[in-house]
Amino acid sequence: METNGDVIRPTPQQAREALADAERIHTSTTALSATPWPLWFTTALTLYIAAIPPVYGGLAAASEWLLPKVAWAVIVAVMNVVYLALFAAAARSWQRKTGVALRLDVLPKRVTVPMAVGLPALLVGSAIAFRATGEPVWLFAASAVGAAVSIAFHLAFSRLHRKNS
Repeated sequence: METNGDVIRPTPQQAREALADAERIHTSTTALSATPWPLWFTTALTLYIAAIPPVYGGLAAASEWLLPKVAWAVIVAVMNVVYLALFAAAARSWQRKTGVALRLDVLPKRVTVPMAVGLPALLVGSAIAFRATGEPVWLFAASAVGAAVSIAFHLAFSRLHRKNS
């Protein structure tokens, strides 16, 4: 570094490197905050989606499966209340962070409509298939696919949000 009296100044090359480092840090930070869903909510949502098939399967089973039907009904109610509370907290966090209310209607319809129709069909359909066949593999396969769809949707939304930022 060059000195100019008491002031230490970086060389032009050092300044360019510092700016490049700052740009990389900015890009990395932007990528991490590119989605309205905080990581904790994305994780909770993915776990919620993965839990739906076995819980609905327990409700839909011809006879008691692992737990009494009342227990499955209580689990469904608690899961939904917790999910709604976490969703409200995530939406408040997004509004506090950006000053804009969370709006899901701005997402591309070509992605959200198939997911809004397909995911519930998968999750509820697996419980129906379980009731018809008695094979729990339907429930666990639907849990895995549902979790994968949740993560894929989060990544796609993050990429879309980054592109528009």
